[in-house]
Amino acid sequence: MWSDIIREFSDSPSQSRVARFLLENGFGVNTDGRITCNGIEIPATHIARAIGTDRRVVDATARRILDAPSLREVFTNIRATPDLSQLIGPLGLSSVTILPQDAREKGIVSAAVGVVSGHNLTIRQIFVTDPQLSEEPRLVIITEGEFPGEVIEAIRKLPQVKQVIL
Repeated sequence: MWSDIIREFSDSPSQSRVARFLLENGFGVNTDGRITCNGIEIPATHIARAIGTDRRVVDATARRILDAPSLREVFTNIRATPDLSQLIGPLGLSSVTILPQDAREKGIVSAAVGVVSGHNLTIRQIFVTDPQLSEEPRLVIITEGEFPGEVIEAIRKLPQVKQVIL
């Protein structure tokens, strides 16, 4: 996916930045060329202000997305979901972020979940950034209560794990 975006917007770094922002935030483009979040339109001026560009760049990016069949398919169907990692304090949760050695390798989620569930922690959410859609893929596991030190160490020792961030 990133390669499609890079190729499509290789002649326009500002439009590439807009497309990346939309994808990273789960924003879509409707068939009228408007930016949306789960079907709710977001003014191009708001997107432009958020990333420091002009609304015309946002509008041009949306039109270009609709003209590229592979991008159109993604951006007209994308949905945003709540990210509990921003709410761990108020909800009394904990999170651990795992950066994989190779995000395309099979079994990363299974191995990490196995460690967490093996220590009787209740998982509230798992968030995985797709290696096709993200430049720095990661796995975020959010649990009730604190992560004991032995869980963090066991995750660090997994062969698929490059780095663990608390």
